[in-house]
Amino acid sequence: MTRTTHRPGQQDPDPSTLHRAFVASLTGTALEWYDFAVYSATAALVFGRLFFPSANPLTSTLLAFSTYAVGYISRPLGGFVFGRLGDVIGRKKVLVTTLVLIGTATLLIGLLPTYSAIGPAAPVVLVLLRFAQGVGVGGEWGGAVLLTSEFGDTRRRGFWASAAQVGPPVGNLMANGVLAGLGVMLSESQFLAWGWRVAFLLSGVLVAFGLWIRLKLEETPVFKAMEAAHSRPEAPIREVFTTQPRALVASILSRIAPDVLYAMFTVFVLTYATDHLGMSRGSALTTVLIGSGLQVFLMPLAGALSDRVNRRKLYLGAAVAAGIWPFIFFPMVAAAGHGRWFMLALGVIVGLVIHALMYGPQAAFIAEQFSPRLRYTGSSLAYTLAGVVGGAIAPLLFTALLGTFHTWQPLAAYIAVTAALTVAGVLLGRDADHAEDAEFTRSLARAEAQTVATR
Repeated sequence: MTRTTHRPGQQDPDPSTLHRAFVASLTGTALEWYDFAVYSATAALVFGRLFFPSANPLTSTLLAFSTYAVGYISRPLGGFVFGRLGDVIGRKKVLVTTLVLIGTATLLIGLLPTYSAIGPAAPVVLVLLRFAQGVGVGGEWGGAVLLTSEFGDTRRRGFWASAAQVGPPVGNLMANGVLAGLGVMLSESQFLAWGWRVAFLLSGVLVAFGLWIRLKLEETPVFKAMEAAHSRPEAPIREVFTTQPRALVASILSRIAPDVLYAMFTVFVLTYATDHLGMSRGSALTTVLIGSGLQVFLMPLAGALSDRVNRRKLYLGAAVAAGIWPFIFFPMVAAAGHGRWFMLALGVIVGLVIHALMYGPQAAFIAEQFSPRLRYTGSSLAYTLAGVVGGAIAPLLFTALLGTFHTWQPLAAYIAVTAALTVAGVLLGRDADHAEDAEFTRSLARAEAQTVATR
């Protein structure tokens, strides 16, 4: 059993508070990524036909994936707006707002008429709702990470911060599970007519539960100290760009390969398996379901492992593996013959294991790059700006490269390039400073005491 390290000037967190923060971080991001994953899978499977009808199936798929990209492109706006607010008005208030924003957008997508009903207005509104989803997610991640990492022992930050990282595979698992279940229960025509809407409408119940959890939370000790000492930044975005540019660049680069790898093995693999390998939609979804299920356990394990070994070295090794694996995956699946489903499942699982070894420690790694005073803003900016050049364009590039060259090599080369960028980012970053938070809160307490004494 890991023992809590006691450090002068830092109070041990109340276990019940820490556990509530962990659950709130996990469930909130899981619910929001459920919404995001439902959209991603539906864009790959049906949105091309329902909202972007075209005589060319490739064109329809590209247009559908362009709306997927909008959700990433809009994230920086959420990072700028909500990241700043998280360092100014508090983590909790921002996280409640982002949850409501994403939940409302998802419900409206479930009610949106298709192109056949209202014509060009349908894809326009769909893009706007997708934009709103992205804004919410852009402000969510940084706060979800800080909920647990600022409550817990900093020497176990990798594990506690992984709560936010478990959210995406849990959300992806729920989303693909619902879609797979609907695919089994409904015919193709029923799923296209109304079945896909059920997955979006279910988010209303999930968001209500997430709000109930988050509204019961306290603010983190770090923000309470900032508030008590009147030390909240007035212009946190400007301060991040002017005082911590190296931390921002390192954090952005460190996120690119995980985003691209995740897009390959949870989004594009659905199109690749159905359109190019001739597999059924249910079989393709099942492979992603299995890989996502394993990631639920792998994320916290990877986070905990990064607390025991050097976090940067673990991240670095996984980034190198991410650049190598596609060159094994594609030939392996192509040569599988009758065992193609098994090899596809194995390839997806290995790809998502590699992803987990980067993504599990990622929250702690990025949070540690920034000073506590600018941590929400810096983390949010890194998360969202990386998403634009990583996950946003990845499915589009995968589809375009395969449609242009009709071979897997350009896809693997693209992933290898992004892995090299992430290696550079990890090398540029810094190791954890476990005493930083404690010293920060002590310095604020001293400043507050001096202010009171001079009054």
